[in-house]
Amino acid sequence: MAVVTSSRKKAFNRVAIVSILLITLIFLSPLYWIGTTAFKPRSLATTVPPTVLFQPEITPFIKLLTKRVQLTKAYDPAIYAASPWYEQRIYDGGERILRVGPNIQLSQYPNRFMNSLIIAIISTIIAVSMGTITAYGFSRFKMAGEADLLFFVLSTRMLPPIVVAIPMYLMYRVVGLNDTHIGLIILYTAFNLSFSVWLMKGFMDEIPKEYEEAALVDGYTRLQAFFKIVLPEAVTGIAATAVFCFITAWNEYAFALMMTNRRAQTAPPFIPSQIGSGLTDWTVIASGTFLFLLPVAIFTFALRKHLLRGVTFGAIRK
Repeated sequence: MAVVTSSRKKAFNRVAIVSILLITLIFLSPLYWIGTTAFKPRSLATTVPPTVLFQPEITPFIKLLTKRVQLTKAYDPAIYAASPWYEQRIYDGGERILRVGPNIQLSQYPNRFMNSLIIAIISTIIAVSMGTITAYGFSRFKMAGEADLLFFVLSTRMLPPIVVAIPMYLMYRVVGLNDTHIGLIILYTAFNLSFSVWLMKGFMDEIPKEYEEAALVDGYTRLQAFFKIVLPEAVTGIAATAVFCFITAWNEYAFALMMTNRRAQTAPPFIPSQIGSGLTDWTVIASGTFLFLLPVAIFTFALRKHLLRGVTFGAIRK
């Protein structure tokens, strides 16, 4: 029997589709502005109305990733003659002076970017690993006060991180963890662990216990059954949990701003610090933000097959 759709229903569907498209464009407009500004000349970054058609250039990325200094030294042909970075100039009076320019050095951004990668990746691996093991214990073994323990784990997410920022800063200063990678890794792992436990418990509950019981009957130990039976079945949940934990650690700003200064500073507090007090170069800030968005976008895209299934896994019953 054919389904007849009324004209009113068709009109409603079209309006809904147009509304969704408009909302999507509104949410994507900041990403478009960042992406285009990262490749604009500085003179076109703040034009009103915004410049849509322009000649892309990589100058903002060069200024972001490098710093150029001008030095003056005595001319030494043995050192500088073959170098493309140096230029000899002869001044009046016959005095030969070498003006070093440009002497290109890496800026602080690559270091901050690597700090973000190291801290986010390690904290995500630890949080997901500990969350998976803890969730397996809660799912497979009955213990006294299980509900209270689960609520206690969840309660750590109820507290806004900024509330404990100052106490954590004072404690870190006493134990010497300020401005260290391990300090931020511990913090990010602690705040991601509760989310990891609760999300992974839903996945563990969905894996039939009969699989493990059959493995135990075949001579597997509990640990072997966990690694060979449970983990392969929980790959979807692990991938989804890893995406959310990585995004949280990658984007964290408050702790990174307060707990780090130079050695372990990550990209989020470093990018706005480039605004300064003079004329702001928005192209450099946009290029830094553009590069900062790439790893999390690539990571999420790589796990896209698991992500949708992972988010809805607990709601689907076979």
